[in-house]
Amino acid sequence: MAVYYINSYDITDPELFKTYGPKLLPILRKYGAEILASDTAGIAVEGNPRRMNAIVKFPSEEAAMQCYNDPEYQPVKAIRQQATANCTMVLVKEFQLPAK
Repeated sequence: MAVYYINSYDITDPELFKTYGPKLLPILRKYGAEILASDTAGIAVEGNPRRMNAIVKFPSEEAAMQCYNDPEYQPVKAIRQQATANCTMVLVKEFQLPAK
């Protein structure tokens, strides 16, 4: 069953953050991930939005957690953590309609 990382955070160091994506993409590909949305100009419908919002699809929870815990990702994650604030990262399972 597919799972989705829903990420929201504020970018505090735009120059450092520019280095994050190019280093992240090969790691995501390694785990079969697909970036479904990534936007710094999201429209707030309710609440207090963060500057960056993204949704990343993984083929399974196992793949998502392996990616997050991959030793190759740890220095890349440190870039994101240093370049952002107010990070929320939630892993949710794909919704499946009940059979009729």
